[in-house]
Amino acid sequence: MNEPKKPPEHGPAVRPEREEGIAVRERPATRTPRLFRVLLHNDDYTSMEFVVEVLVRFFEKTTTEATQIMLQVHHAGYGVAGSYTRDEAETRVERVAAEAKAQGYPLLLSVEPE
Repeated sequence: MNEPKKPPEHGPAVRPEREEGIAVRERPATRTPRLFRVLLHNDDYTSMEFVVEVLVRFFEKTTTEATQIMLQVHHAGYGVAGSYTRDEAETRVERVAAEAKAQGYPLLLSVEPE
C-alpha cells in the first residue's frame, strides 16, 4: 500500500530575492496625472443664470456651489469650475463653448495647469 505523502514542513523559507538567469524588468512607478483648472471668465453679455446652468450641467455642481462660483466670476473676473486631467478639461471647455455659442453667449473659458 502506498502511504500518502506528507506536505513539507512549514518553516522559514529561504528564497533568494532574484533567481539567477531570469531577466526581470522593473515597472516604472505610476504617477498621478497632472491636473488642469477650468476657468470661467466674466463678460458683460452672458447671463448669470446661464453660467449657473453650465456649472450644474457640465461640471456637476450643486445649485448652491454654481451660484457661489458664478458670483466669484462676476466680482473677481474669473472663477474655477473644476480641476481635471488635461483631456477632460479640454473636452468640458469645448462642450460648454459649443453650448454658449448655440445660446448666443460669448462665454469665455480657459484651461491652466494647477
